[in-house]
Amino acid sequence: MRIGRPEEKPFTPDPFQLEALEAIAESDCLVTAPTGSGKTWIAEQAIRRIFEQGGRVWYASPLKALTNAKWVEFSASFGGDQVGILTGDTKENADAPIIVGTTEILRNQLYDAMHKGENLDCDLIVLDEAHFLGDEDRGVVWEEIMIYLPSRINLLMLSATIGNSDEIAAWLETNRSKPCVVIREETRPVPLYPLFLHPAGRLMPLLAKKRLYGKVDAFVKNTSAPQPRRPYSPNYGDIIEILRTFDLLPAIFFLKSRSDCDAALRHCRKGKDIEELAFDDEVEELLARFPYLKTHRQLSYLYRARVAAHHGGQLPAWKFLVEAEMKKGRLDAIFATSTVAAGVNFPARTIVLFNSDQFNGRDFQPLTATEFHQMTGRAGRRGLDKIGFMLAVPGRFMDLKHVAELLETSPEEITSRIKNDFSMILNLLLSHTPEEIRTLFGKSLSAWQARSGTTDGQADARLWEDFQRHLDFLKAEAFVDPDGRLTDDGTWTSQLRLDQPLLIAECLRRDVFPKDDPALLAAVTALFVYDGDQNIVLDKKRIPRKLKGAYDLVVSTLLAPFERLDEAGFHVNYFYFWPAAALYYWARDMAWSDVIERIGIADGDLVSLISRTADNLRQIASLRDTHPEIAQLASRARDLILREPVVLLE
Repeated sequence: MRIGRPEEKPFTPDPFQLEALEAIAESDCLVTAPTGSGKTWIAEQAIRRIFEQGGRVWYASPLKALTNAKWVEFSASFGGDQVGILTGDTKENADAPIIVGTTEILRNQLYDAMHKGENLDCDLIVLDEAHFLGDEDRGVVWEEIMIYLPSRINLLMLSATIGNSDEIAAWLETNRSKPCVVIREETRPVPLYPLFLHPAGRLMPLLAKKRLYGKVDAFVKNTSAPQPRRPYSPNYGDIIEILRTFDLLPAIFFLKSRSDCDAALRHCRKGKDIEELAFDDEVEELLARFPYLKTHRQLSYLYRARVAAHHGGQLPAWKFLVEAEMKKGRLDAIFATSTVAAGVNFPARTIVLFNSDQFNGRDFQPLTATEFHQMTGRAGRRGLDKIGFMLAVPGRFMDLKHVAELLETSPEEITSRIKNDFSMILNLLLSHTPEEIRTLFGKSLSAWQARSGTTDGQADARLWEDFQRHLDFLKAEAFVDPDGRLTDDGTWTSQLRLDQPLLIAECLRRDVFPKDDPALLAAVTALFVYDGDQNIVLDKKRIPRKLKGAYDLVVSTLLAPFERLDEAGFHVNYFYFWPAAALYYWARDMAWSDVIERIGIADGDLVSLISRTADNLRQIASLRDTHPEIAQLASRARDLILREPVVLLE
């Protein structure tokens, strides 16, 4: 098969797509198929069928960026007035028959429905990127949805990487008393061909008959010898030119870190046959809306070399610009962290790997099969490529044998990530007794896997013991009465569906939040959001006195609750001052570039801090019945901080 673009053909659904569409009409359905194989087509056709019957659909995804993309896509397909969006940042057309939103919002709606004794007004739930069920931090949300969802609502789950789909389906069938049909498609829509780039600049196959190609194997054995060798340092511009020679562009280069992505641009230069990128009206309008982007330090690389960096440290507007140009086929390469593999939809002809490990948030670990398949799933564009390529580049952190094994390894099996937190327990106690919650835990994937011998048989018992530990603390803090029922304080605190509900509730109880100053409220709310360990020391002379006073009052008020939480074995993050300063400056209308300069963090990190603070303010604003004044102030504070360039407004 030759490299290049396949002959255009009318779209014809694949058999697995038609099977899935037939199954979801009558039952639950779990679809596992490679990236780019057409899972979204299944979802859209299933949504259309419900929509045309006058029903309602909820489409849930793990990422705000992916949710926003689906909102635009579905609005074009079904009409803007028929589609709404619900994320922490955006709430539009919430009563529309088709809702796209984040999984956390869907879970919260299920909490509300159980509390009110109502059925969720929905006929179909679509869970995109369903492998997030196994995510260490957020998998609990997916599991909660699957446990709480009424069985009358059909559930369509889509994923490229679930290794134990039959087990997940069997668990769901037991809980929901209805079939869950597994539709499995293993053939990639575009075949993947693995390549190796020799340091001498030669391209060669990585494998021969599922083993390392002879010259690659010789290279590996030579580099593993005890004699000292100078590490190979790739020149990214040279690699792009090699790929250009063999018609292997566009490419996604997966790099270890944000700084690596930014530094890679300096290796790139304008190609001798490349015209400078002429931006279309859409991009020109974006640049006009965001003057900051006109002076973006990386714009010249995009304009003259047709390359860009894409990672979490950048502004949404910049990432939107890069994504738009990549989707239009106007860029030769992007340098990205693994965030691109986790849901942003712009495949390339080639993906380039320099590392066989990945940072998991705590340390670097060898790539899992799931992570590897997420990356290689971006190689090869259906309808645009006959073949997709993975290029392995040797280096200090590249284990070629591990990569070769991953090519033949199925994605890992998902294990339960269910865990207790105060917000979950408070919300379950709204509608369940402790013993009823124990019964719910018995429906968890954790309990199923313990009974089936998949996991440690004591996992279920430990979950219940941990629940009781949380419950005892809630009783001691008067959020729950001795009989296991929520007190009045516990009832309104349950609406604070965030990471630190008890600490925010304590500040509300003690009436220590700022009054009549939305910027100050935004500032102190940021203290509950930041969960990192970066301590940025600010110039004390430039810190407003009332900001320091508000910070000191909140921290001193929470010293005793901090100690009680610590004594009970619950971890609480230290409250650094700088997040409060960042939000205060931004809420007081300081220019974006000035906030960045004064605080000294990346654009994307400030966006994340502001967005998460806005989520917390939204929860405080929900307390209109019990705390009307602070709720109104929280709403004002949220409006102050959710503006461009944090969110892209129409």
